[in-house]
Amino acid sequence: MSAAALADTPTAWTVPEIPPLARHLAPALQQRIDDKTKPRGAFGRLEELALRLGLMQATLQPRLVAPTVVIFAGDHGLAAEGVSPFPQEVSAQVARAILAGHAGSAVMARQAGLALKLVDAGLAVDLPPHPDLIVMKVRAGSRNALHEPALTPAEVTLCLQRGATVVDALAAQGCNALLPGEKGIGNSSAAALIYAALLERPLHECVGIGAGSAGSALARKQDVLAQVWRRHHAARTPLAALSAFGGCEIAMMTGAMLQAASRRMLVMVDGVIATAAMLAATRLAPAVRDYAVFAHLSGDGPHRHAVAALGGRPLLDLGLRLGEASGAALAWPLVRASVAMLDEMASFDEAGVSGREVVLPCSG
Repeated sequence: MSAAALADTPTAWTVPEIPPLARHLAPALQQRIDDKTKPRGAFGRLEELALRLGLMQATLQPRLVAPTVVIFAGDHGLAAEGVSPFPQEVSAQVARAILAGHAGSAVMARQAGLALKLVDAGLAVDLPPHPDLIVMKVRAGSRNALHEPALTPAEVTLCLQRGATVVDALAAQGCNALLPGEKGIGNSSAAALIYAALLERPLHECVGIGAGSAGSALARKQDVLAQVWRRHHAARTPLAALSAFGGCEIAMMTGAMLQAASRRMLVMVDGVIATAAMLAATRLAPAVRDYAVFAHLSGDGPHRHAVAALGGRPLLDLGLRLGEASGAALAWPLVRASVAMLDEMASFDEAGVSGREVVLPCSG
């Protein structure tokens, strides 16, 4: 079936039911953490991560199984308006480099020991077959939001459903940690418009430099997005914003995040564009936020507004702007260390350490 036919196929999708965190386990989990041979709280946020993971997985012994970077790729019709310093064909070129293992995101994933999959959610061209390529194309690039909605409501629904399908397939292979990312020239513009719609902040506060827009190029981007905003100013709900502004990769990532949370999977949130998807997901199902860990604070200014609105506490602040789940991959060793602390570190009793009550208070 062609991408065009798929886009027109009616499909059922409902917001998945997301289980609450197993908060009744919090005292026992905290006791396990506090019993380790260290001053109480000495591992700081690693202890918080270990506790969160246990509550997510509803167990006193959380595990990280088959963690996977999933990069959703899609093109944007709005790129024709010069909102990015790079031409649209770069999307597919970088996607090929990711699959070849040469792109920055692929290198970071490999260094962290993470599996990587790339999903063609809506690239303008087809990629050659590859073992790590998942073809879920809804359409060959979104429409130009300056002139019409980027996606139809049916296409948004199909993106959400297909994002869930990707997660279901990973879960069937044992994966319980999703690190979603994106690739698509023009998607920082779509993210800025989604921020403005769902955060109810002035558009100019939501427009960043993206792939490197500066000077007259940034002014051009701001002017085009202001025109798009005036055209679609009524798009203030998550589904309306995804339809008006696109793209396929953001909508599909939103569906993946929601489905991952419904399966008690950890969702590592990357930068500007991934946070736009999490913002939409949270507006659809607030409980998804309980399964999100924010990997880093982007070097692109508007990200700070969205993270704050979502109550996020990023693990890293390195001025990263690449996207593609590269920041999530860089933060991954911290998550892994939190589980190792809980799983491998001896308790006071196991280590035969005395004077426990004396050493528990942390001296700072």
